[in-house]
Amino acid sequence: MISDSVQTPSITNGHADASMRVQVIDEDKKFNADLSKWIDKWGLRSAGFDYDVVAVFGSQSTGKSTLLNKLFGTTFDVMDETQRRQTTKGIWMCRADDLPVLVMDVEGTDGRERGEDQDFERKSALFSLASSQILLVNLWEHQIGLYQGANMALLKTVIEVNLSLFGKTDQKTLLLFVIRDHVGATPLTNLSATLTADIERIWASVSKPEGLESRLLTDYFDLEYVGLAHKILMPDKFEADVKSLRTRFTFGPTGFFKERYRRRIPADGVGVYMDSIWEQVSSNKDLDLPTQQELLAQFRCDEISKAALEAFTSRAKEGRRNLEGGKAVANLGGMMRDWKTEALHRFDTEASRYHAGVYKSKREDLTAALHAYLQPLFMAQLKNLHKSSLALFKVQLEEGLRKDGYDFATVVGDARTKSQTAFKEGADEVLIPDADWDYDLELQQLDEDLTSLTALSKSDEMKKMVNSIERTFKREIGEKVDLELGRPGPKMWDTVLTVYSAALQKAEQAYVKKAKSFGSTPDEDAKSLLTLRQRAWRALKVKVDEHTTETLLLSKLRASFEEKFRYDENGVPRVWSKNDDIDGLFRKSRDETVELITVYSRIKPSNPDLLPAFPPEEEFSGIDGNDEPFEFEESLLILSEAKQVDITSKFRREADAYFVEAKRSIVSSIAQIPYWVYGIILLLGWNEAIFVLFHPIYLFTIIMAGAAAYAIFQLNLAGPLFQISRTVTNELQRQAHGRLKEYFADPPASPSGDLRQRRVSPGTEMLEK
Repeated sequence: MISDSVQTPSITNGHADASMRVQVIDEDKKFNADLSKWIDKWGLRSAGFDYDVVAVFGSQSTGKSTLLNKLFGTTFDVMDETQRRQTTKGIWMCRADDLPVLVMDVEGTDGRERGEDQDFERKSALFSLASSQILLVNLWEHQIGLYQGANMALLKTVIEVNLSLFGKTDQKTLLLFVIRDHVGATPLTNLSATLTADIERIWASVSKPEGLESRLLTDYFDLEYVGLAHKILMPDKFEADVKSLRTRFTFGPTGFFKERYRRRIPADGVGVYMDSIWEQVSSNKDLDLPTQQELLAQFRCDEISKAALEAFTSRAKEGRRNLEGGKAVANLGGMMRDWKTEALHRFDTEASRYHAGVYKSKREDLTAALHAYLQPLFMAQLKNLHKSSLALFKVQLEEGLRKDGYDFATVVGDARTKSQTAFKEGADEVLIPDADWDYDLELQQLDEDLTSLTALSKSDEMKKMVNSIERTFKREIGEKVDLELGRPGPKMWDTVLTVYSAALQKAEQAYVKKAKSFGSTPDEDAKSLLTLRQRAWRALKVKVDEHTTETLLLSKLRASFEEKFRYDENGVPRVWSKNDDIDGLFRKSRDETVELITVYSRIKPSNPDLLPAFPPEEEFSGIDGNDEPFEFEESLLILSEAKQVDITSKFRREADAYFVEAKRSIVSSIAQIPYWVYGIILLLGWNEAIFVLFHPIYLFTIIMAGAAAYAIFQLNLAGPLFQISRTVTNELQRQAHGRLKEYFADPPASPSGDLRQRRVSPGTEMLEK
């Protein structure tokens, strides 16, 4: 039952106090934010849930406002019968005369004032359906069975959108069809059946959201039907039907008000609730259906746009093919702008005479499509410009670096400026004025790539500079180190390291002078100088290793020994006599020479400060790009102990040969054959001499040998023949010595191992001696 606690103001019928009604939504689709204040004026703030909302829906000039005023005692304006024009604009609300009911009078549909603009009709109908418990559908009897006349198309749209927006709630609405001018020729039951079938057909055809496919019409709507007699032809019957209908707006078994229709919104929140519903309804795009004029404009503009776009793409394909070749296309921006201008001009010429709003919208769509097609060309052009700009930078850089006395920073700066300028000019040329394009990211990427190339070039040039300085360093120390290492002595390493330090200082000064143009950082300079020192030390080490190979070192030792043993203090060769102390001089010369092996064995100057200083091995290892670890302390060692012993042993054997040679020269000078020996040889060999002289073969052989000897001496061939003979003899002796040594080192097996040992040892010992 309706609560009697709600106090209502006194309201009279007709057009009395118009201040008690309010326009909820005006004809411009704006919601009245003061609706909550009107709830207070109507005395419903404290009603809680004990109130109802009724709305009316139907075609214009069908007596909707009149019906509401008679049913609920409201004060809505009614149509002047003499003028037949629109009366209700927008949506109005008023409280019923003696009921806690909010009544909404909705602007009629199919009015000539709005013409084809059906947007407000759809949105107002959906709003009234969503916010009211009872929706009166006002229609003429003769409209039943018609699709447009009975507003079935509008009902379908409204029901479908209502289902998508509010279908997941359990709220239910009563659709009360009020059939006007029902004269009784067609029974109400038949009319009700026709309307029910139409509504059910609409429900079956609407698109239902996911999860609501199985819902029924009765889950959301109850249908009721009422007939009213003709107001003009049957006034008494009309008044009686209205009075009868009014009695049913109550709670109870036969009443229209039921708890299941209420939205469960407190009365003081109705204003906010309806505002939120209108916001959802007004922003819903499914209700923005076009008019016939707009449909025609859309169809024709789409055709014109398609034709313009096809002509545009056919012209643009050539530019696309050129770009795919990997080269920037000259004047591509101008061509793109011409293509676009031609396409838009063609569209404007044919489409501008259609609906202005559609034309403008479709022109924007065409422009967006043109930009979408051109943007890949723009990006491809930027890519090719990027490539060509990098190539230009490399060419400019190479040309600048080939010049003598170049300044690296200047060369890089000029090449970078030309490269970036070429890219910007090309990118600016290809821009479309009204397209939202830019090349900031591509320019940033180009800058990063130029920085990377600059770093690589800088690294290469600095390496070339270090290599050049290294070559100069090697030339500086070459002859001087060779000279010092060729005359060994206690101060040899001091002199060598002094030469090294002086050359290294000049190399470092040359690097510092040249490195200024590279704009290198202190860390880079420190690393490069450290690399230069390492390479310089390696170069010195290589030079030392060349002079301390076994062959050269033995040669140096032999030369030093000969200088001490075979020459006197004045550098005159010694002629040995029996009075000379050969043994003492030999031992002195040999011992002094052997001491040189120790000098050569390690780089060890008498002044330790002459040794260069290097960082710890873990920081220094491989800093010059050499994967081989650099260990400075180990690099000071030239000859290992085993190598020193081996070289000492070999030198001693060679020195012994010089000693034996000196001894033999004394023996040969002392020994002399007595003269009487020659007489005995002549006496004993007389018969043999006569035999040879008178024997023809022997005599011929002697003559031929004499002639050959004479020819050899005349042609100065004696020296070469003696040299060949000596070489052959030495080779035969060496081969025989080797074979005998191998034989005695590994003789054939003998029955007794001890006997073999006894036989081998003396021979081997003799060969070794």
